[in-house]
Amino acid sequence: MNKLNRSIKNVPRIENLKVENFRALKNIELKDLSPLSVFLGPNGSGKTTIFDVFAFLSECFSVGLRKAWDKRGRFKELRTRGQNGQIVIEIKYREKPKTPIITYHLAIDEDAKGPFVSEEWLRWVRNPPAQPFKFLDFENGKGVVVSGDAPDEKEERVNEQLESREMIAVNTLGQFAKHPRVSALRRFITGWYLSYLSADNTKGVPEAGPQERLSSIGDNLPNVIQYLKEQHPDRLTKILKTLSDRVPRLEKVEAESMQDGRLLLQIKDAPFEKPILSKFVSDGTLKMLAYLTLLYDPEPPQMIGIEEPENQLHPRLLIGLSEECRNAAATSQLMVTTHSPYFVNGLRAKELWILYRDSNGFTQVRKASDMKGVKEFMETGACLGDLWMEGHFEVGDPLTNSGSPKSSK
Repeated sequence: MNKLNRSIKNVPRIENLKVENFRALKNIELKDLSPLSVFLGPNGSGKTTIFDVFAFLSECFSVGLRKAWDKRGRFKELRTRGQNGQIVIEIKYREKPKTPIITYHLAIDEDAKGPFVSEEWLRWVRNPPAQPFKFLDFENGKGVVVSGDAPDEKEERVNEQLESREMIAVNTLGQFAKHPRVSALRRFITGWYLSYLSADNTKGVPEAGPQERLSSIGDNLPNVIQYLKEQHPDRLTKILKTLSDRVPRLEKVEAESMQDGRLLLQIKDAPFEKPILSKFVSDGTLKMLAYLTLLYDPEPPQMIGIEEPENQLHPRLLIGLSEECRNAAATSQLMVTTHSPYFVNGLRAKELWILYRDSNGFTQVRKASDMKGVKEFMETGACLGDLWMEGHFEVGDPLTNSGSPKSSK
């Protein structure tokens, strides 16, 4: 397998995720998330909902709470059915390895005037066993913030009031250099890349001009290929070498400018002399090219989310793709949802979370490495995807939407 020689960067890592009252996620907590975390489950198990937690939080920062809220049907559709109370999203993360864990807590409620941030705070413990200290603490648009690079209880608390209860305090105050810890979280969240790639979107003919980052739907793939060719030819060579290993006979990928200012993506395969336009290339080839372009980004996003990468790809390509995701996790944190045993066969037990619905219809989550017998099976050469399909994950048949852990015997 062709691997990139990537050095491990000091990138932020989410270690824990807690969610309350968000659709089927009545109350879940994911502890010790790894740089590559994959969420596996059948249709309806809650994979897309976990993905949407990250999308919702990202959109609250990019387009505002109200737009993100309205897009999802407000409390009527967002809040867990039959439940009352706020929607809560809480992440624990480190800005760099070996730095203190920072907890970000966001609680959202709704009244006759619309959605609002009922609680928002940032907390850390700089020198254990000291008590946790909140250096940002807001309720209903009012609160306090402690500035400085290493805020603690000795520093001055500054009272702040936002223009609206809908505003995210971290998003607003994080624009000021005097709040570096708040600013770091804002940069982290606004820099998340959440992939909605489809082969159809990569077949367009965009305006010519290099672009550094693949769009969330992949419609600027030719522009990114042009950028890599001009600025990072070695990286493009590695992408195409990996792609040719996956797709036999593929020889060349070119982005060519047309007279009308548009950009054509062309792909040449052996034994033919002339390349063909991307719109005539197989969906799987283009989808794999788009994923490799994302995963081999010279300046990758700090967090990448990919939903069901198996769509439009041949099953035999998926183990290789899971390995590419692990390589990319040296410089980005990856969150991936899937229901493909082939993709899962390339994973390690600590990277895999299994989702299922309990008897009440709420999503539950178990880590594969915590399940009885999984370690022993893998030591004998078994693969995780096969174990899931054979019913060894203590959560019932993978083709059902509900179940409960099997009782130990």
